Amino acid sequence: MALRPLPTPGHTRVLNSIAAGRRLAQRVAVAQTVATLATALTCLIWGRAAGLGALAGGLAMTLGSGLAAWGAFGGSVAGGGVLLGRLLLGTALKWIAVGMGLYLAIATWKLPAPAVLAGAVAATVAWLFAVRSKN
Repeated sequence: MALRPLPTPGHTRVLNSIAAGRRLAQRVAVAQTVATLATALTCLIWGRAAGLGALAGGLAMTLGSGLAAWGAFGGSVAGGGVLLGRLLLGTALKWIAVGMGLYLAIATWKLPAPAVLAGAVAATVAWLFAVRSKN
């Protein structure tokens, strides 16, 4: 097995950096916001409540993704155990925010559930495309 040379200044051996994760989080936030607004405008065909419902569902998912990114990339460079803990904390915060947002929209504000779920699904699909894109 051949030994690899040591990295030269300006080069690193890591596969991905925290900065790349932060850029991805920004790209996801923009994509989810655009998809949420497009879905809310489309749902306005069925009335103001449906448009607000789609907006609430999409924003709940977008807020959740932002919390997950903050949890995962909010700190400085750390060891693997700390990073795993941050990732788990961010994921837990995401699903708490999404669950509470959907509950508030459907049960408390009495917005139409199909529209709320359509907004959440649109934001989730936008997340998928933003994560899978190569740019």
